[in-house]
Amino acid sequence: MRVIVVGDDPLARAGLAKVLMEMTELEVVAQIAADDSVTDAYRAYAPDAVLWDLGWSPESTDWRERLSDLVESGARVVTLAPEQSLTTGAWSAGARGILSREADPARIAAALQAVDQGLVAVDPALGGAFLPSRNQAIAYQVEELTKREREVLELLAEGLSNRSIAVRLEISEHTVKYHVNAILRKLGAQSRTEAVVRATRSGLILL
Repeated sequence: MRVIVVGDDPLARAGLAKVLMEMTELEVVAQIAADDSVTDAYRAYAPDAVLWDLGWSPESTDWRERLSDLVESGARVVTLAPEQSLTTGAWSAGARGILSREADPARIAAALQAVDQGLVAVDPALGGAFLPSRNQAIAYQVEELTKREREVLELLAEGLSNRSIAVRLEISEHTVKYHVNAILRKLGAQSRTEAVVRATRSGLILL
């Protein structure tokens, strides 16, 4: 599978790219700085997944907006976070995979493959801030979705962008955005990824 490595530290990017390239199932097609060019690079290289290294201490919160824009473009992203305090922002921005920055290469590769298949891969040690514990009952009061909202939700679960959903359903991108906002509101979700997770746990969709 084709992967882009994103991060502010060029040495860290190169190190991640090196260990990933040693795995026969992965091909690193680009190494990109975590700046405004990320989304353009994603569209140019069309990778299967993106590995985003948040570094040890991001200097600003702009990365959340850039990550959100990247996910909006259809990217399936795994983030490497140094601490739990950054994971909620990554989750809300739409990252499908969240691992410790100290995760071993095999775990990173497994997470990339999982998000490529439309699954969510979260290190249990980091997910406590935004995921319910295994012993906690999961019961969401879900307002009934319309037929069109269910169609949009299923395509969200496939990781499609608003533009791709609009093409698939032959509706405008503006209409898709309206349906996505309605889905988030009805599911009580803060992001597209959270909506998919809640819908899956509620039995609305199957992954």
